[in-house]
Amino acid sequence: IFERSNLSLHSLNKQPLRLNSNRTIEITIEMSGSGKGKGKGGRGEKKSVSRSAKAGLQFPVGRIGRFLKLGKYGSRVGGGAPIYMAAVLEYLCAEILELAGNAARDNKKSRIVPRHITLAVKNDEELNKLLGNVTIASGGVLPNIHAVLLPKKTSTKKSMASQDY
Repeated sequence: IFERSNLSLHSLNKQPLRLNSNRTIEITIEMSGSGKGKGKGGRGEKKSVSRSAKAGLQFPVGRIGRFLKLGKYGSRVGGGAPIYMAAVLEYLCAEILELAGNAARDNKKSRIVPRHITLAVKNDEELNKLLGNVTIASGGVLPNIHAVLLPKKTSTKKSMASQDY
């Protein structure tokens, strides 16, 4: 049959031939339309892009979503919930780190330590309200001396003259 029709396995894209019950040849050739491999137009395999990269975030959206599901915070977790939560957490961390970096620079240090985080949080009104009941280890307290405890100012010459007898 191959000699009469000039067909070969190479010309049939190396697909097998099957002989039907009525002695006719059935040829099956599948086109690559699944998108895998190097198909037409040079489209290669698509690289997987994380949800964090799609949202433009540094915090892990997938991990936060997994923790939301495993934590039983609700019976169902929407698709946008972990993205929103990751964005909020990333914003809070960026805000605290910026203020702590400023506190470190004010103290002529190049490294942020817990003391700088405490100073940053306690000096910011909104962060202090959010993290008011939080204790930061090795953070210390704000330097504060009550006005009553400060030494009294020395009196001037006028007041000294009026008190002399």
